[in-house]
Amino acid sequence: MWQAYKKGFKAYLQLEKSLSEHSVEAYLHDIDMLTSYLLATQQTQSPSDISLKDLQSFVQWVNELGMTASSQARIISGIRSFFKYCILEQICSTDPSLLLNAPKSKRQLPDTLHFDEIERMIAQIDLSSPEGGRNKAIIETMYSCGLRVSEVVNLKISGLYLDIGFIKVIGKGNKERLIPIGSAAIKCIQIYQHQIRVHQPIKSGQEDYLFLNRRGKPLSRVMIFYIIKDLALKAGINKTISPHTFRHSFATHLVEGGADLRAVQEMLGHESITTTEIYTHLDSHFLRDTLQRFHPGFK
Repeated sequence: MWQAYKKGFKAYLQLEKSLSEHSVEAYLHDIDMLTSYLLATQQTQSPSDISLKDLQSFVQWVNELGMTASSQARIISGIRSFFKYCILEQICSTDPSLLLNAPKSKRQLPDTLHFDEIERMIAQIDLSSPEGGRNKAIIETMYSCGLRVSEVVNLKISGLYLDIGFIKVIGKGNKERLIPIGSAAIKCIQIYQHQIRVHQPIKSGQEDYLFLNRRGKPLSRVMIFYIIKDLALKAGINKTISPHTFRHSFATHLVEGGADLRAVQEMLGHESITTTEIYTHLDSHFLRDTLQRFHPGFK
């Protein structure tokens, strides 16, 4: 019975919300959790029969599975989206998730790389290999533009406007945005594109993707993760490093340098300024220095 609802919800997420495949799968997994709970507790309600009390019991069940507060909040968000869809499609007359409370979760701020640490990682790249030139271009582009890993792997040659110092990326919800790109990243892309990429076979239909693997196909998100992990290890950096670390470092360094938060929001492609604000976890020394320089009453 629920399979039909899930199928409709999937179509809604793909067509009306324009979410990526990764995001759609995450939402569907949340609904799978709910139906697993109903199965485990021998309940057979349709969405229209689900009550707030049922959902509260479900949240308690999820909590007892040992999931973190942030994971629980993520599932609840998916459940709310599902019932919003049910209301729109008149599957339900009321939304039982409206008063469903998510557990309070402390926002975990990812590690930030200092500029010299990024330089150390880049220095570990073996530029004598074709992959080395490609990897340097990837790292420089990620740090220069603050890209999401999905935006890196999907970066197109047709989206490069290097003569005017911009690149075009497709972000969340298939939204396009233009981002300024620095001269160091431009130079690395041009070297990779004109001296390395031109010598490798390219899979039919993949010609417009900038960063390719040895088989001439676009790199996977996992491959970017491995490249970065390996460079951090070789550079002796003992931090939790992922592709997102470069995006976080990009935004943090901009804010610390005095960049306007709205401009940072635009470059990151955030819909809400509150999302951008997590990148302003400036250290106490920086905050104190700012107050001393600009606040007339600060001693």
